Amino acid sequence: MRVAFVFPGQGSQYVGMGRDVYETYPEARALFDEADGILGFPLSRLCFEGPKEELDDTINTQPALLTVSVALLRILALGQLGPAIVAGHSMGEYTALVAAGALDFAAGLKLVQERGRVMKEAGERNPGAMAAIIGLDARILNEVCQEASSQFPASSVQLANYNSPGQIVISGHKEALERALELARERGAKRAIPLAVSIASHSPLMQPAAQALAKVVARVDFHQPRVPVVANVTAAPITTVAEIREELVEQLTSTVRWVESVQYMIAQGVTTFVEIGPKNVLTGLIRRIDKSVRTVNVGDVAGVEAFLEEKWT
Repeated sequence: MRVAFVFPGQGSQYVGMGRDVYETYPEARALFDEADGILGFPLSRLCFEGPKEELDDTINTQPALLTVSVALLRILALGQLGPAIVAGHSMGEYTALVAAGALDFAAGLKLVQERGRVMKEAGERNPGAMAAIIGLDARILNEVCQEASSQFPASSVQLANYNSPGQIVISGHKEALERALELARERGAKRAIPLAVSIASHSPLMQPAAQALAKVVARVDFHQPRVPVVANVTAAPITTVAEIREELVEQLTSTVRWVESVQYMIAQGVTTFVEIGPKNVLTGLIRRIDKSVRTVNVGDVAGVEAFLEEKWT
C-alpha cells in the first residue's frame, strides 16, 4: 500500500484549530511554543482564540496553517509511517516541503509569513477578484476566461485552482472576472459564485508578489526532498533545490493543478491519501476526483488517535 500525505492551504483555517492537539501532545505544544518564539507574537493564541479577522489575514493565516499541520505531522511520526509521496494545495505546498525534509520548519514559518505579506501588498496595489465555478468543464471554462480577457485589453482572468471535476476557481481583474461569470452561466455552469476576497491568487496580479518572493526564496536553505513532492504548477514531482525555488515563485501566478496532481499520485500506485491539517477540504476534493482511493483526515486529536491505532501493515 502506498500512502500520500497531502496538506491544505488557505480557507481551511478556523478559530480553535490545533488547541486540543496542543493540550494533548507535548510534541505539538513544543512546536507551537517554537512558532511563537520565531514569529515574536503568540501565534498559538491566535489559532486557539482568534479573533477570526486576524486569523483570516493572510499574513497570519499562512504561518498558522503551517504550524497546525506540522504539529499534527510530528505526532503522526510517532506511528512510524512515512509517506511515499507528498503534495500540498497552494500554501500547503510549503508544508509538503517540510514533510519531505526539503525545508526546515523555522525557515518555512518565516517564508510563509513573508509570502503572506507580499501577497497582501500585491492585492492592495492591484485589487482583484476570485470566483468558484461549479458544473462546467475545465476546457470550456478556460475558453470562457480567454474570451473574457480578450474583451478587456488591460485585464485578464484565468483558472486559479483546478480543484476537482466540476469545481474550479477563477481569478483575475474584476472586470474580466465579472464578464467570465456571465459567460460561464451562459455556457451552462450550475453555479458561479464570487468569493469574498480582494487578492487574486494564482493570477498575473500576483506578479509583484512573485518578484518579491523570488528574492526571499533565493536566500532560503532548501534540501533535496527525501520523498517526491508533487508540484502545483506542473502536477509532477520536484526533486531538486533549483526546482523547488522555481516552483514556489511560479506558483503565485500559475494555476493549482490539483486534479492532475492527485491523478499523478494514483498513477504512481497511491491507494491512500492522508490529509493532515484543519478541516477536510482536500479529502472531499480527492473523493470527487477518484472514488476508488481511500481518504483519511487528520485534523484533531480524534483524527490523530484513529490514525495511530490503524494497522497500516
